[in-house]
Amino acid sequence: MSPSPTAILHVFDLDGTLADTAGDLMASLDYVMVHQGFAATPMEDSRALLGAGARALILRALAAQGASVSDAKIEEMFQLFLSYYESRIADDSRLYPGVIEALDALSVRGDVFAVCTNKIERPARLLLEKLGVADRFAFICGQDTFGVAKPDPIPLLRTIEAAHGQKTRALMIGDSKTDIATARAAGVPVIAVDFGYTDRPIEEFSPDRIISHFSELPEAVEEFF
Repeated sequence: MSPSPTAILHVFDLDGTLADTAGDLMASLDYVMVHQGFAATPMEDSRALLGAGARALILRALAAQGASVSDAKIEEMFQLFLSYYESRIADDSRLYPGVIEALDALSVRGDVFAVCTNKIERPARLLLEKLGVADRFAFICGQDTFGVAKPDPIPLLRTIEAAHGQKTRALMIGDSKTDIATARAAGVPVIAVDFGYTDRPIEEFSPDRIISHFSELPEAVEEFF
């Protein structure tokens, strides 16, 4: 069933926006790095490394150690990462405070939700299922869903289409420069959370609005529609 023409479509990033996933992601990274003879990565480096998908996470971790490996090795490490990560995908991952309450409040208004993440689609869906919210989203887009990743606007624009939304009644909610750039390229408003994965203050990237807790989201949305 298509949503009402007046419904607002909220397109969420996943890691660092809907859920705090750093613990499981960094544990999986350490497993791969140590398995391949590299050092583990300090947890305090996670904010600078996360947010662009698993391949980028591995490449950033290697670069931080001054290491360079072949494309074939990167693919091997990536597949090892996915296998290990999916086996413990929600061991330490949790929805951020207020997510469920915000979705409930916005649902009452008839709003619709989708996810557009640079996570691979399969683990993105698995994580949302483990967290008990997969059925809240009309569409879930991963880095591989449309063959292109954020900040290219195509994943966001096609997610809006797949969720039967309208660009003029849609907005992005994210935590990083990548999410803001994606929304700008797609021509939709963007709300940023200030508790996600970014190595620079989120205000430096000039989102349309910043929230510090999901309880602020319903009121923030009203400014745009």
